[in-house]
Amino acid sequence: MADSNCSSTQTSSHSADSGKRGSSKVEFSEDEETLVIKMYKLVGQRWSLIAGRIPGRTAEEIEKYWTSRFSSSSE
Repeated sequence: MADSNCSSTQTSSHSADSGKRGSSKVEFSEDEETLVIKMYKLVGQRWSLIAGRIPGRTAEEIEKYWTSRFSSSSE
């Protein structure tokens, strides 16, 4: 349980930053971002599979994060 409290603390600190930038941007921790990138390389845009590896995240959140973070750099 201590581990989950630690990770939620990291996530909530990122969420506090998102309020300053606008509520449309989804914030992820460094660990979550690294995992999303690795999983994307393995399975592509299968957001539900990626979400299954990140507790508390939905496929929609991950897709929105990916699109906002990486889609403009790949075009």
